[in-house]
Amino acid sequence: MTERKPPGVPFESWVDKQIREATERGDFARLAGAGKPLPHLDQPYDELWWIKEKMRREDLSYLPPSLVLRKEAEDALEAASNAPTEAALRRILTAVNERIREALRTPLEGPPLRVTPFDIDEAARNWREKKRS
Repeated sequence: MTERKPPGVPFESWVDKQIREATERGDFARLAGAGKPLPHLDQPYDELWWIKEKMRREDLSYLPPSLVLRKEAEDALEAASNAPTEAALRRILTAVNERIREALRTPLEGPPLRVTPFDIDEAARNWREKKRS
């Protein structure tokens, strides 16, 4: 609907005409969710519902950077313990250690980081022992 309301035509009748013409063209015939109840009608109103819904659809989340780094460190440690080679383990932990050291130099927004760089040699030793058994 890019057409402008002509002067002298009441707004309501102009809108009604636009809707009627769109209906006649079939513009409303195959809309997603047609015939389905509106989602979340049984939940209390949340004025940020549309932001939360968009973030859910796009698989986004907002966590303070310090919590994001904590989670990355946890995931990196697990990935390193399941790494196929010791070189891969060292690559994974080196990368996350660089981010941790940077965060310790310039503190991140959010709760305290409470993460220190991993001892890569100790992790490699544990990885080798795990592979032997």
